Amino acid sequence: MATTWYDGEVIEIIDETPTTKRFWVKVPDLDRFDFQPGQFVTMDLPIHEKRLQRWRSYSIASAPADTNTLEFCIVKLEGGLATQYLFDDVKPGSSIRFKGPNGVFTLPSSIEKDLVMICTGTGVAPFRSMLQHLQHTGQAHRNIHLIFGTRYAEGILYQNEFVALQKTKPEFRFSVALSKEPAIDPALFDFEVKSGYVHQLYQSAYAQQRDDVLFYLCGWQNMVDQAVINLENLGYQKNQIITELYG
Repeated sequence: MATTWYDGEVIEIIDETPTTKRFWVKVPDLDRFDFQPGQFVTMDLPIHEKRLQRWRSYSIASAPADTNTLEFCIVKLEGGLATQYLFDDVKPGSSIRFKGPNGVFTLPSSIEKDLVMICTGTGVAPFRSMLQHLQHTGQAHRNIHLIFGTRYAEGILYQNEFVALQKTKPEFRFSVALSKEPAIDPALFDFEVKSGYVHQLYQSAYAQQRDDVLFYLCGWQNMVDQAVINLENLGYQKNQIITELYG
């Protein structure tokens, strides 16, 4: 586990949705920050006297590149001390201390099966890193299906990027489940959109058990736990299901 601490500088912040911000953090002491797509860093935020109460982990949303700048996509949690600090107090020029990278929620070195990436909210961050990495490096892979869940259409993160990827890469498919939208007109979207939860999408698309597919799950524990149960009930093996929790 990486234990080196770095002092990062926030260089840009933008509002991605009404409740989500994207943060770009530069590490001036490094020319390049090396990590694997899907990994995370642990930030030490000034929100508590006790060290472990200050630490929060966030997946890196950008792909590894020849740069010392990382992107994070973070949702503001009601009553969350960390996100309250990040949203209300952190500005361009602010310092953020962090350690990493850590995590084993990463792509196989050789991608020999179809990948189904299932996520909710900012759980899309590690998948965005993986997809950018595959696009930039040209690493060989099979079909990739990103299934993203959120409450409302305004919460679809990185929508334009995923739409563009679907248009240019026939092996990539983008599907969205909207759990709170009262009515959905599919004609308004350039990708598959359904009313409901992510579970309905993957259970329908992968109802017939296959050995040539890997499922990557990232999101709140309730979603991930239920997805694991559902996939195993469909006949998929434990070694076909890779998970990462947040929150």
